Amino acid sequence: MTHWLAVAVATPAHSGLDELLTYRHDAPLAPGSVVRVPLGRREMLGLVWGPAEPPAAELVPQVRPVGSCFDGLAPLPTDWRELIAFVARYYQRTLGEVALAALPPQLRTLDATQMARRLKRHPPAAAPLAPATGHAALSAEQAAALARIEADPGPFLLFGATGSGKTEVYMQAVQALLTRDPAAQALVLVPEINLTPQLEARFAERFGAAACVSLHSGLTPAQRLAAWLAAHTGRARIVLGTRVAVLASLPQLSLIVVDEEHDPSYKQQEGARYSARDLALYRGKLLGAKVLLGSATPSLESWHASTPVEEGGAGRYQRLEMPQRIGAVAGGGGGLPLVRRVDMTRQPRGTLIAPPVLAAIQARVAHGEQALLLLNRRGWAPVLHCADCGWKSECPHCSAYRVFHKIDRTLRCHHCGFTQRVPRACPECGNLDIGTLGRGTEQLEERLTELLTGVTRPDGQPVRVARIDADATRGAGRLEARLAEVHAGDIDVLVGTQMIAKGHDFRRVTLVAAVQPDAALFSSDFRAAERLFALLMQAAGRAGRDATTSAASEMWVQTQHPQHPLFAALKAHDYPGFAARQLAERAQAGLPPYSHLALLRAEARSQAVAQEFLGALAQAARQTLGSDGSLAPALARVTWYPAVPVAVQRVANIERAQMLLESPSRGALQRVLAACQPLLHQLRAAPAHRGLLRWAIDVDPLAV
Repeated sequence: MTHWLAVAVATPAHSGLDELLTYRHDAPLAPGSVVRVPLGRREMLGLVWGPAEPPAAELVPQVRPVGSCFDGLAPLPTDWRELIAFVARYYQRTLGEVALAALPPQLRTLDATQMARRLKRHPPAAAPLAPATGHAALSAEQAAALARIEADPGPFLLFGATGSGKTEVYMQAVQALLTRDPAAQALVLVPEINLTPQLEARFAERFGAAACVSLHSGLTPAQRLAAWLAAHTGRARIVLGTRVAVLASLPQLSLIVVDEEHDPSYKQQEGARYSARDLALYRGKLLGAKVLLGSATPSLESWHASTPVEEGGAGRYQRLEMPQRIGAVAGGGGGLPLVRRVDMTRQPRGTLIAPPVLAAIQARVAHGEQALLLLNRRGWAPVLHCADCGWKSECPHCSAYRVFHKIDRTLRCHHCGFTQRVPRACPECGNLDIGTLGRGTEQLEERLTELLTGVTRPDGQPVRVARIDADATRGAGRLEARLAEVHAGDIDVLVGTQMIAKGHDFRRVTLVAAVQPDAALFSSDFRAAERLFALLMQAAGRAGRDATTSAASEMWVQTQHPQHPLFAALKAHDYPGFAARQLAERAQAGLPPYSHLALLRAEARSQAVAQEFLGALAQAARQTLGSDGSLAPALARVTWYPAVPVAVQRVANIERAQMLLESPSRGALQRVLAACQPLLHQLRAAPAHRGLLRWAIDVDPLAV
């Protein structure tokens, strides 16, 4: 007997193919079964979504059979398929694209026999937990937070100062769950790959290595498949991972933790541009699982959602507060570092490290302590220029400058990767005296090394300065090795980008300095101030994490605007005050969380083609949707802004444009976006827009 199956395959949103394709098979297959199916001249991985309607008689000969099915692999559960369907629907992508992207890449290369061999290595029984060992003594704030998590349904926002013990709360919440339910699973998300190993080590020590797996894009294909199988079969009780892990199959998922929930890394920037934090909340609601968001600087959306309705908030989350650092003395400011502002307008022109900051660093390292300097810009200098003719190191392929890297004497574009040797003279006028504009981490590292010459550690050894950024840690194991040196005390002064400001537990660091943080103060991006405040608060949190040194720890901020309200809030460690001012401004301007946004993006060889495509869509939407009685009310609630170039409008010789849609109603915006899909396909196929390369929809964009 022939069975007709609806199968999801990986087709991009702009391909125009139907959501599900029909195949035949000689036996029924359960929804969620993983199969291989022919598509064109290739055989592809597919996912059975359910039975399909029998095709018309004349089409029956054209329907192709399923190639093979992975019999030993349990079908993906109903709740997982509901999650995938929501992601595809909300973020305006095809079902197959989202579903297949959520599976480990190596699955696409395996046949049924190879899959069966791998399954033999992964018994489905849940891994046993390690015997319970002594936990750290809980503070009163930690105990109160855990009691609320145990008793209430959530979702929860754990607003805890850096060093207040949020990770211990996560671990004990997981411990309580797994002790209560022998089959339960917990998912713990972190924003960056480099934070996964240290968290995994803590969880493995507490629960046993067999019970924990990591899921992130830094794993090899074989490692990622093994971890996914452990989660899917229920053998892994705890899954730690970055944003990709939120789409993992976890049949017994009962608790989701999102650490540093404010971090922009949780937003996917290609394909289905989903927010892992938002999907964690949706998945928790779908399953009845508890969701715990944690941060010292919550996103303004989460802060608003956890503010009671009577105080002007949405009241959807339960807020748990832990303002005191572990070991902090009562009345001592919570054990947080003292913030000092340095007015750089009073320093000599060209000063990179202000004298009081340098003196403070010297004093710290002379006592055997460590200092951390944050400069969120890689390279030696962002621009090379000629003072005679005005030439600058522009990238020929992008609307951006190539960055000067002194270490290998190259000019590198950080957008397209185009690299050239530094010219001996100005390419335009031949001037031999080419200079630099701005500073990067390479320059800061070299300058600090010079300034600290002659300063010694307590053991008489010279001070060692090191750098952590994407350039210095490129290559397998280099980041882990450098972090190990910091933890061992082999490095005295650490220079780096935002990589060093997130989540690291540097016990010897007692001083943090922020160099040149002012650029974000006057950005056109409405989220820039929020991101800067979070970055500086997180950076400050690296200082004084050892209770014995927290009272004497400090953060220095070198700024030309020391009286700016953002720095005043930072000095007072006043996130609630900062958030209240920012939310008031957003309410007045009608920006998120008081409105909902979507970006329509277009890419072409010329800016005119990209903008014309978006403009044609806006016109077609007004005509088509406006004349539809069921869609006109939704269209009336959506504001369409004109198409404009993206901030970096050309990358790798591709011109990029975008058009912003805004609405006070999430539902109205979603209806309009869904109705635009057929219009986008029609316009893409029209001869007038032949020059268009691709288009995409970004729902809830981070930057506009």
